[in-house]
Amino acid sequence: MSTLGRSTLIAYLECSYEVHARPAFVLRIGERSRALAALLAREAADCAAYLSACNPHGELVAEAWNARATQRLRRAVERRGYGWVAGCGRDLAGVWPGEASVLVPGMGLAEATAMARRFAQNAFVWSAADARPQLVLLR
Repeated sequence: MSTLGRSTLIAYLECSYEVHARPAFVLRIGERSRALAALLAREAADCAAYLSACNPHGELVAEAWNARATQRLRRAVERRGYGWVAGCGRDLAGVWPGEASVLVPGMGLAEATAMARRFAQNAFVWSAADARPQLVLLR
């Protein structure tokens, strides 16, 4: 059971999770992504995590703080031996600013959960080999 409010959950579910690959593509919760499937195949990965370090616990913070947190996230991902693709989570209603994110091919669910918790996130997006992103709630 999540402690997040209904409007927050709906916003996460309806968010546009952009991946700045070549070509760029968008992930949507519950919708199979051919582009993600192709990326997973190219990377010989059977899963992927979509993570952000911005706005911990859903509290809006300064853009400079978010930029530093994003750099720390990228370094943490790299230290674990993963590559990443830049992205941006966007609120389609335009109420919340876009959040810099990374797509991490090959990062399993347990490790992604630990990483998202480390950066005080409410949730993150993860996909198994089926390339159907799912929202993973942490609060």
